[in-house]
Formats: sequence, C-alpha cells, structure tokens
Amino acid sequence: MSNFPAAGVYNIDAVHSTFAFVARHLVVSKVRGRFAEFEGTITVGDSPATSSVLVTVQSNSITTDNEMRDNHIKSNDFLGQETYPTLTFKSTSLTSTGGSDYSLVGDLTIRDVTKSVTFAVEFTGEGPTFVPGQSVIGFEATAEIDRREFNVNFEGNLENGAAVVSHKIIIELNVEASTVAPA
Repeated sequence: MSNFPAAGVYNIDAVHSTFAFVARHLVVSKVRGRFAEFEGTITVGDSPATSSVLVTVQSNSITTDNEMRDNHIKSNDFLGQETYPTLTFKSTSLTSTGGSDYSLVGDLTIRDVTKSVTFAVEFTGEGPTFVPGQSVIGFEATAEIDRREFNVNFEGNLENGAAVVSHKIIIELNVEASTVAPA
C-alpha cells in the first residue's frame, strides 16, 4: 500500500462513513453522537499540497440514540439547526507527518462561525470496489474543538459548579470515498 492515494476526485460514501463526536457529560461519562446526513468531496492531487476536502453536514441529522438529548442539541442551546442547517469544513492545507499520517487544516463552520481546525489523519488504504473502473480510499481523522469558539454556549452547571456538558468536543471521522465510475 502506498502512503498516499491515487490522484482523482472521490465522493464521500455516507453509507460507509461516520462523522461522530464525543462530549463529556457531568464530567464523568462520555456521550457519543454522530451525524447521519452529510456529503463531501476529496480531491487528491499529485501531492498532499495539491489536495483538498470539502464537506457539508446537515445539523438536524444528529443522533445520540436519545431523542430528548438530540432535540436539545438541535435547539438554539447548541446547534440551532433551524437557523443554521449545515456545518461545513473546507480544507486549507494537507501535509505529511510521516508514513500514512497527515495533518489536515481547514475552516470549520458551525452556527456561521468559522475557525481553523487541525485534524490528525491516517490514510487507511485504497483499492477497487464492486463497480468496475471505480476505486475507493479510506481515512480516519480526529480533532478537538472548544464548542464555545463556535457560539455553542450552553452552560448548564451542577450545584458544585461541575459542567453538565464539556466545552471540549472530540470529532472522530471514519471516511470511505469512491471515484465515479467512467461512463
């Protein structure tokens, strides 16, 4: 396996990809969630420097396997999905950090606030698909953000001052993307 995928334009396969996050609840437990609706394109150039990523996530597609919590996260306390229906990521640079590992920097927009975020990325492989002439690539990526930087300012606290929901959010991506088969 090469440490970098073949050049081309790859569409993210939402069925075989996961856009997830982890937040602490009451300081002691981790709550995991994911977005079910997203789309994106990975353009692989001849080198990391000439490659790019563009992703759009539907904020109302969030699920944490608890309807009451999901509705709260969709509300204006968190994502404000009625006013801000999408989250977006547009890469600004990709650099090798050795082997199959990369640093992906880009502009993440949540609630119309755009901040630069760095993802640690591992290229997990490439190969053929079930469709003749089509190929697939895979990546895993993680990043850490402070939700308050994106105006996600819910500040529920317990009597002892402990936060109900952590400020730190871990983003975990597992991405499969495929080229479009030639006509």
